[in-house]
Amino acid sequence: MKINIGIDLERLRDPNSGLGQFCKHLGANLLNLKQENISFQLYCPKKYSAYLKGAKHIVVGILDKLFGVKNDHLQLFHCTHQDSHLFPKTIPTVITIHDLNFLEKYTSDYKKQKKLKVLQSKVSKAKGITFISNYTKQMAAKHLVFPNVPTKVIYNGNCLNTGLEPKKPAAIISSDFLFSIGIVRPKKNFHTLLPLVKASNCCLVIAGTDSHEYATSIKDLANTMGIADKVILLGAVSEQEKLWLYQNCKAFVFPSLSEGFGLPVIEAMSLGKPVFLSNKTSLPEVGGKQAYYWNNFEANHMIEIYLRGMTDFENSKNKPQELMDWAQQFNWQKTAQDYLDFYSEVYKTIK
Repeated sequence: MKINIGIDLERLRDPNSGLGQFCKHLGANLLNLKQENISFQLYCPKKYSAYLKGAKHIVVGILDKLFGVKNDHLQLFHCTHQDSHLFPKTIPTVITIHDLNFLEKYTSDYKKQKKLKVLQSKVSKAKGITFISNYTKQMAAKHLVFPNVPTKVIYNGNCLNTGLEPKKPAAIISSDFLFSIGIVRPKKNFHTLLPLVKASNCCLVIAGTDSHEYATSIKDLANTMGIADKVILLGAVSEQEKLWLYQNCKAFVFPSLSEGFGLPVIEAMSLGKPVFLSNKTSLPEVGGKQAYYWNNFEANHMIEIYLRGMTDFENSKNKPQELMDWAQQFNWQKTAQDYLDFYSEVYKTIK
C-alpha cells in the first residue's frame, strides 16, 4: 500500500527565514529520496512551488489556514513547526517543535499560558513528535505533557550554499572582522561582543534584520565606547554576502541567550572557522567540543576566552579540519532520511 504524506511547507512564503530554510531544504531533500511506497503532497504558497522541482504540490488556501488541512487521500500529515495553522482535525499528524522561545519573549504570564495551551492541544492530538535538539525536547517536557506516541530528536542540516559566487558587502572596509548573524533582538545578546572589538583589534560585523530598537542601543553603546566606526550592522544580507562573510571573518561569535538549534554555528564550522558561543540552551549540543564557550558575559571573561581560543586555533593546524568534520554530521540528506524513517515508524502505530 502506498502511503500519501502531506508536508506543511507554508513557511516558504518567507524563504530566507529560519523556518523558510527548514521547509525549503526538507522538501527538496525528501523529494530526492526515492521511495516507491511513499508519495508526498507538499503544501506551499503558489509562487514558491518552483522549489519543489515539479513535484505535486497543494496551494495553501485561506480555508486550510482557518480550519486545518482536510484531505481524505492522506494517511499522514507533517506540521513542520508548532505554530502551523494547517494542523488537520482528522488526519494523523506529526508535529515538529523548534523551540519554546515565547516563554522568554513574553513577560505576561497570561500570554505564556495561552500559548502553551494552544501548543499542548496540538501535542495531545499528535501521533508523532520531533524536536530539533535535545535541549528543545527537554524544555518541551518541562512545560508540556506528551501523549504515548513516538518521539525523536532530528537535527537540522547545514543550509549554507557554498556553490554560490561570494559577494563582499559594500559596507565592509576592514579585512579583519569578527562576524555574527541573526535578527538583532535582545535574546541574541550582541551588545556583549563590543569589548572584543578593542581586544581583538578587529571590527565587529553583525548581519540580520535590525529594525528593533535593540539595534539602536548597540550603536549608541558603540558610540559611547568610541568604537562606532568598528561596529557594523549590515541588516539583512543575501546568501552570496552571507557566504563571503563566513569565508572571510577571523572568527564567528555568537553569545545568544536563546536558541532552539543554532544553525549559524554549523554554517561557520563547515568552513573551518573558530566559533565562540554562549554556553546557553542548545549551543553546547550543536558546537560540541570543537567550539569555545563563554560561561558568562563579563567583559574580561569574554576577552580571556576569545584570546585563549584564538591562540589554540592558530597553534593547531588540524583545528579547521576538525571543525569541518564535526559540521558534516549536520546535513539535509541525513535529516530528510531521519524524517522519512520517522514517518514510517509513526504510520506503523496508526495502521
